[in-house]
Amino acid sequence: MPRLDIDLIPVLRDNYIHLLRDPDTGATAVVDPAQAEPVEALLARRGWTLTHIFNTHHHDDHTGGNLRLKAATGCRIVGAGADAHRLPGLDIPLEDGDAVVFGGTTLRAIATPGHTLGHLCYWLAEDQALFSGDTLFSLGCGRLFEGSAAQMWDSLSRLAALPGATRLYCAHEYTQSNAAFARGIEPGNAALAERCAEVEAARAAGLPTLPSTLARETATNPFLRADHPEVRRALGMAEAPAAEVFAALRRRKDVF
Repeated sequence: MPRLDIDLIPVLRDNYIHLLRDPDTGATAVVDPAQAEPVEALLARRGWTLTHIFNTHHHDDHTGGNLRLKAATGCRIVGAGADAHRLPGLDIPLEDGDAVVFGGTTLRAIATPGHTLGHLCYWLAEDQALFSGDTLFSLGCGRLFEGSAAQMWDSLSRLAALPGATRLYCAHEYTQSNAAFARGIEPGNAALAERCAEVEAARAAGLPTLPSTLARETATNPFLRADHPEVRRALGMAEAPAAEVFAALRRRKDVF
């Protein structure tokens, strides 16, 4: 049974900051605060005090609010120890598999190199939630800025192996454009067609497309389906290793 309240704070052009609140203990966190001001405003309206920041990676549109929020609240900043030199104000360095107790629940770090080499995702088993930063998007995945395609495919495969009911909270509202690309790869995928219709309706109404679920993503997200015959055929790579199929997908998406 989920114990955390999770809210999405839209910022910049298409970023989401995720606000986590444990109503039993009062523990309050944000994941990837691109900016401090929207977080401060929401906390003030609700009368809450920030206790933690969880960073998935070092890019400024995920860490831009770190230092101001820490100075104002004394919150603890959690992130990859390997990126300590690139994560502003880091207090709690983590490695793959490390756990952090937040209120009455536990966040476990999953190292997912690819988008960046030090990227972490945070899995909350009790709450069936995954904060995937820029590794896994709804119907997409992050660009390969620092890691290799093989690393990213391994990272995505680790996430796809989590329970299907896990809710996916990623850091950007990219689903609509990702859907257009995915339809071009698997036009006959009925689950994808249904998902695309839902995405169009949500965006037309000004609503977020998140959270998704891992079950939904494994059925519709081409970047998790590089080992499926339909995707292989679409790329003319029926016998290629899955990591090579993934690399070809990523190259196509880069110029889509």
